[in-house]
Amino acid sequence: MEELDFHTALHRPGILLDIGAHDGLLTIPFARLPDSRVHAFEPLPSAMARLRANLIAEFGAIPPHVGLHPEALGAAAGEAVLTLPVLDGIPQEQWASIAKDYAEHASVTTQAHRVPVVTLDSLGLSSVTAIKLDAEGAEQEVLEGATATLTRSRPILSIEIEERHRLHSTRDVPALLATLGYAGWYWHEGAMQPLAAFDASTMQVASSDPAIFAASDPYIFSFYFFPNELAEALLERLQRAR
Repeated sequence: MEELDFHTALHRPGILLDIGAHDGLLTIPFARLPDSRVHAFEPLPSAMARLRANLIAEFGAIPPHVGLHPEALGAAAGEAVLTLPVLDGIPQEQWASIAKDYAEHASVTTQAHRVPVVTLDSLGLSSVTAIKLDAEGAEQEVLEGATATLTRSRPILSIEIEERHRLHSTRDVPALLATLGYAGWYWHEGAMQPLAAFDASTMQVASSDPAIFAASDPYIFSFYFFPNELAEALLERLQRAR
């Protein structure tokens, strides 16, 4: 199951957050969902420029129900270095991260961008119904800065979590969410599987070097989280949608 399928099947009117929006792969379809208000966060300047351009190309202008945020999200307000690895002269934008600097990888050069950081909670958003999060290893900090929002709004979440970006993240991120009353799942073999069945040592093996593309089969990195009080009903709804 793709993230867009997940969010489309379980869509509820309200605020949808695309954290790590890149050039709008999910921001644009999120904006088409009925009664949606979208906030897209993308701190990499080149990706934000394309996101703006893609929205204008799609809708003729930035839709009034879409807010664009050039800040990174984190556990506290401030500033961070966003490191962009460059491989054979080509920026690897999908690897841009405030959580690591790629210094250990001789295969890449890097570009550094100083970016502002805000917490999600500082925005005071209410009626958040869904969050997509892909922060290349900074997921823990994003969620630490979002605990009030998660407690207040109880959104569903799709999160890309990868050990190659941050060791033990497939353990630590779900553990943080569990303290907030969330249960985790992943899609495999045609069905949602409980997170307890996930084994990172066999189901998520890959190098942290952007130049090395080999990965385990399966390579599972998209995880889905439901508030405990809604999990049973949402899983049934998702099954019916399939």
